Amino acid sequence: MEAYFDNSATTCVTEDVSRAVVKMMTEDFGNPSSKHHKGVEAEHYLRQAREIIADTMKVDEKEIYFTSGATESNNWALIGSALANARSGKHVITTAVEHASVLMPMHFLQQQGFEVTYLPVDEYGRISTDDLKKALRKDTILAAVMYVNNEVGAIEPVEEAGKIIKDWNRNIIFHVDAVQAYGKLRIRPRRMNIDTLSVSSHKIHGPKGAGFLYVRDKAKVNPLILGGGQQKGMRSGTDNVPGAWGMAVAARDCYDHFAEDTAHLLELKKRMMDGLRSLDHTVLHSLPGQEGAPHIVSCSFPGIRSEVLLHALEAKGIYVSSGSACSSNRNLPVSTVLAEMHLPEDQLESTLRFSFSRYNTAEEEDYALEVLRELLPKLRRYTRH
Repeated sequence: MEAYFDNSATTCVTEDVSRAVVKMMTEDFGNPSSKHHKGVEAEHYLRQAREIIADTMKVDEKEIYFTSGATESNNWALIGSALANARSGKHVITTAVEHASVLMPMHFLQQQGFEVTYLPVDEYGRISTDDLKKALRKDTILAAVMYVNNEVGAIEPVEEAGKIIKDWNRNIIFHVDAVQAYGKLRIRPRRMNIDTLSVSSHKIHGPKGAGFLYVRDKAKVNPLILGGGQQKGMRSGTDNVPGAWGMAVAARDCYDHFAEDTAHLLELKKRMMDGLRSLDHTVLHSLPGQEGAPHIVSCSFPGIRSEVLLHALEAKGIYVSSGSACSSNRNLPVSTVLAEMHLPEDQLESTLRFSFSRYNTAEEEDYALEVLRELLPKLRRYTRH
């Protein structure tokens, strides 16, 4: 049996998305900048993709810009906003548990003379809005708060944060990394006072190499990629029509089946959390039910290094993660997210993430829990010797 529980890293594409992408690559393959029929046809697909995505968040289609994924979207939103608003100040706020594609641009901004305040989190990975209020200054021009933490599933108080920020200074750009939230939560950028918001296609059963950035009308954000002037001069380069259209098909599917998918994910989450809790010497780091994201469960297995357990599960056809897939590329000894949550060392080194999709089943979870029940005592005996 095989059980894929690493859906926060990436998801499989649906059959509808696969068919849509292949059609764009083999039949309707025109360059949307071309003036002939094939180009006009491709431009029509791009416009329709924008309409579909905009409708999922009740925003204007002109506020949607296609990118290569969330990393580009985050870099563009943060660096583009900072550069566009630098005359008003050079202070930026973010959280200490952001994804690397936010933290690394923040480090870059610091090298360019900006000052960054990193908000701490509690034992579940959530910021305090009181800390946010205290961090705001007259020279604050940008604040970035992720919607859902990719490692532990913490839901940040985004709507409350947006109100606090705009009440302080309506000109502060409020950016939200919504990669793990889009398709799992209802997102209304206008009501939430969000100026820019990033999403990645391959987290919602869409193709890799595609994403979008929502930019609120009149928000001051400079372009980072210059060239042929595509997308109103904001993001040059030949448009990835197959990626954008495939992402739109996936997005529409997510929100057309939102209620049933969310209910299914919450059932899977509860079943897994109950099962993990029944095992000896386990510590859960994710909040239950709708207090946290519906698709992420983080759990420590003290006494067993996470990579050892990960590969032992892999040998049984069970695929999980020891943290963010992107962060693992930086060869960090422990997760910065878990470290910021002040977990004991034995938990830092022994944490796995289980993340679900609509395609996971209770039978897969039962299989994983049965394998864990067999593996844990053996691995702990081996570790002691």
